[in-house]
Amino acid sequence: MEMPVRSTLKALSLATLLVAVGGCAFAPGGHMDYEAEVAPLSDQVTISPITPGLIGTYRSRVAQTAPASAELVADLQRYVYRVGGGDVLDINLSTPLDLAQEAGVQRQTVEALTYTVQPDGTLFYPYVGRINVKNKTVDEVRAALVKGLSRYITEPQVNISVAQFRSQRVYLSGAVTEPGFVPVTDVPLTLIDAISASGGVTTLANTHNITLTRNGKQERLSLYQLLQEGDMRQNRLLKDGDVINVPVAEDQNVFVLGQVLKPGNMPVGNERLSLTDALSRAGGVDEERADPSGIFVVRENAPDSDKLATVFILDISDATSLMLGARFPLQPRDVVYVTAAPVSRWNRVLSQLLPSVTSTGAFVSVIDDIED
Repeated sequence: MEMPVRSTLKALSLATLLVAVGGCAFAPGGHMDYEAEVAPLSDQVTISPITPGLIGTYRSRVAQTAPASAELVADLQRYVYRVGGGDVLDINLSTPLDLAQEAGVQRQTVEALTYTVQPDGTLFYPYVGRINVKNKTVDEVRAALVKGLSRYITEPQVNISVAQFRSQRVYLSGAVTEPGFVPVTDVPLTLIDAISASGGVTTLANTHNITLTRNGKQERLSLYQLLQEGDMRQNRLLKDGDVINVPVAEDQNVFVLGQVLKPGNMPVGNERLSLTDALSRAGGVDEERADPSGIFVVRENAPDSDKLATVFILDISDATSLMLGARFPLQPRDVVYVTAAPVSRWNRVLSQLLPSVTSTGAFVSVIDDIED
């Protein structure tokens, strides 16, 4: 009996939150009215009517085709590969005739050998000895060899290239076709390049929320905006040690409850649903029981927010307001609730919400998160 009681308590917690915010009434051109008996949770939520102004801010955030950031452009322009331990260098030395004769060779020869950079970043080369090449560019390594050989050869001709790139790499994990290491080479490696080199993302990938970890710090990026919307501002130049994680699209659901014909969980996927889409997939609003002024979207705030959640309110008593819902994008784990009572009267909300919550096991995890 412990689990049903626990579920009921959790349901009561969310119901209390909804009751707390339910005392507000909104209508186009109207104002917010709060009842005197509003619960203490009201100071932990943000009330936000879904208005043309709010939709305008959302639309302005929608990424359109955008060029790469100035920072990325600058990084690409000044990019140069630096040698590290484990790299294999191909070093060609054109041997002048005078040195060839001293060595007992009757003709000019061309030496073409590979040399592996040691873990400590040093390289041994004949006549030059051991030199430190760690973090040097190929041109800087060439200059060091020319300087050492100049004691024995007049104007030595040295050509160097990296035969094998082994010292630097980035790691891809999660929902990619071939998770593992991707080497950093003399060609700049961007986020798009690394994803492509790993075979692309799988069908289970959550491309809206990938993570780039660098030096212990995480950055959230949207591969969806980058690939599907052409927002190159999401692209990054990758560096040695970077870790890219593409999460699996689990818990990518919204929960539609209350006075709709088919309440329950609804998968979101990488294509974001609008509020109107969700209501439509739930069979639409129960016109006989629902109050059109009470369409709520409960969204958990970020952990660093001083508010527990944001409650968005849509009044569809005017059918044109459905256009606002069509432009309001839902996020995973949003809770959509259609009430049967006017927004100003919430004495029936608890009895309506509780049965739906206790019968939806997956919904309990949402309440867990909100409580945390």
